Amino acid sequence: MQQNTVLFDLDGTLTDPREGITRSVQYALAQLDIHEPHLVALEHFIGPPLLQCFMQTYSLSEPRAWDAVNHYRVRFREVGLYENQLFEGIIELLQLLGEQGRTLYIATSKPTVFAVEIARHFDFGRYFKGIYGSELDGTRTNKVELIKHLLEQEGLEPSDTLMIGDRKHDLIGAHSNGLNAVAVGYGFGSLEELSGERPAHHFQTLAQLRHAFAR
Repeated sequence: MQQNTVLFDLDGTLTDPREGITRSVQYALAQLDIHEPHLVALEHFIGPPLLQCFMQTYSLSEPRAWDAVNHYRVRFREVGLYENQLFEGIIELLQLLGEQGRTLYIATSKPTVFAVEIARHFDFGRYFKGIYGSELDGTRTNKVELIKHLLEQEGLEPSDTLMIGDRKHDLIGAHSNGLNAVAVGYGFGSLEELSGERPAHHFQTLAQLRHAFAR
């Protein structure tokens, strides 16, 4: 893992957003008179684009799924965004990569405005040269498009850029743009999901990831 540029997914890779996302999805569903009492049943919403997840999980039309997304954002913007926490050891990893002279970016399907506020509030934005997310209208929620946009905007060489993420969307986005991908098992993607995309490296723990960079 000698690449000089490293892209990090946000949810499930840098932070554990489980409470904020699932409670905001639960709130959004309730506004549509869909009641899901078990938050664990909503954890699959962590990582993929929200619109598609609402459509596929509850067989919603696109306009109704957009209603759900907008309800979700009402709660997430005010409360859910802060129901979040950095994974233990992330700051030490980011410091190590900075000391090694690597350039870091965040690449997330979450709207940029939310990602920037999370990085500010939890005080880890200073480790990243840039934070790239989607637009509120749904533009670049697809990781293939998002990473392509990031590479173009920053003039990055794919062969010298590494993507780290916890869901298949991160790995697909990386491979489609010619990047090597690292899967992490401490987030929300299953072993089967991640192994199916054949990442260059697969680390079950954050300690293993950090050790691989420290070698």
